[in-house]
Amino acid sequence: MTTETIFSIFLGIGLAASVGFRVFLPLFALSLASHFGIIPLNESWEWIGSIAALVTLGVATVIEVLAYYIPWVDNLLDTIAVPLAAVAGTAVVVATASDMDPVVTWALAIIAGGGTATAIKGTTSATRLTSTATTGGLANPVVSTVETATASVMSVFSIFIPILAIILTVMIIFLIRKIYKKLRPSPVKT
Repeated sequence: MTTETIFSIFLGIGLAASVGFRVFLPLFALSLASHFGIIPLNESWEWIGSIAALVTLGVATVIEVLAYYIPWVDNLLDTIAVPLAAVAGTAVVVATASDMDPVVTWALAIIAGGGTATAIKGTTSATRLTSTATTGGLANPVVSTVETATASVMSVFSIFIPILAIILTVMIIFLIRKIYKKLRPSPVKT
């Protein structure tokens, strides 16, 4: 496996983690990076760098970011965002993975890309539900701002410093696991 292949995997997984926070923002970042020749994509995914894709993903990003600032709409969005995150997380890994057998690419994309995006999106959705339940939705804009900022930072790191993005992804997954263990009820001893 070449260094280029490893970095393309890190790029894809980092973007998949970013998808867990905002579905369209990392896709828009990937579109920008492809359009300006920063990142080469697989031949069948080069359309992501087109003007049409750039405009479409840009508009979708703005709408998604703004919609998450509307109380209750944000929770509705989460119901469709979890499956969308799985698809988008898989897509970014497939689009960026280079020089690999298609079977390996798709397996990696589904497990690492889709799995990472879904795990993070599920956690962010649960965080927003908790925020809505405990604050009546008043804290949701703060949660949304943190998520958008995290998606932005992760997208930039994934594109320009993929090794740092993969380290941050591992840290985020570790944090999610820790939070899950804390929230999971303890087994009852009999």
